[in-house]
Amino acid sequence: MRRLTHARLSVITAESCSGGLVCAVLSQAEGAGSSLQGGFIAYTKQQKEMSLGVPAALLAEVGSVAPEVARLMAEGALARSPADIALVLTGVVGPAEDEDGNPVGRVVFACGTREEAIGAETKEFGDIGPEDLRRLVVMHSLELLDGKITGLATGRDA
Repeated sequence: MRRLTHARLSVITAESCSGGLVCAVLSQAEGAGSSLQGGFIAYTKQQKEMSLGVPAALLAEVGSVAPEVARLMAEGALARSPADIALVLTGVVGPAEDEDGNPVGRVVFACGTREEAIGAETKEFGDIGPEDLRRLVVMHSLELLDGKITGLATGRDA
C-alpha cells in the first residue's frame, strides 16, 4: 500500500473464489485508507453480470473462469470506481470442479488500468486444499499488483 500511496495510485478488487480475501488483506496494510477504493465480491455468474457488467451471454458461452471474463470484470470494476488499477481473480476453490467443468485450482487473474488493454493469465494451482489455494491466490494477486505499480511508476519516470 505504501507503494500505491507514494505513486498516488489507488486499487479496486473484483474477486470471485477468494470471497474478498485479497481486499481484506490490502485493507490491513498501512495506507489503505488513501489507496484502497474497495472491492467487489462477485461469486456467481449472476453477480458478475449485475455488479460488474459481464454479459450473461459470454458467461453462458465460456463460463466464469475465463480470461475474457476476468478482463471484463476488471473493466467493470474500473468503470464503477475511481480507482486507477483493478485487481481481479475468478476461479475454482473446490471441493469439486465448477458447473462449467473447470478443475479445482484453476484461477484466472487480471490486473490493469483504464489506459491499457487489460491482460489476463490462467494459473493451475491444483487441488491443494482450500486454505493453501487461497493463500497462493492472495500471494499471486499481490505480486501482480506490485508488478503493475512498478510498471506504472517506471512509465511515469520515463
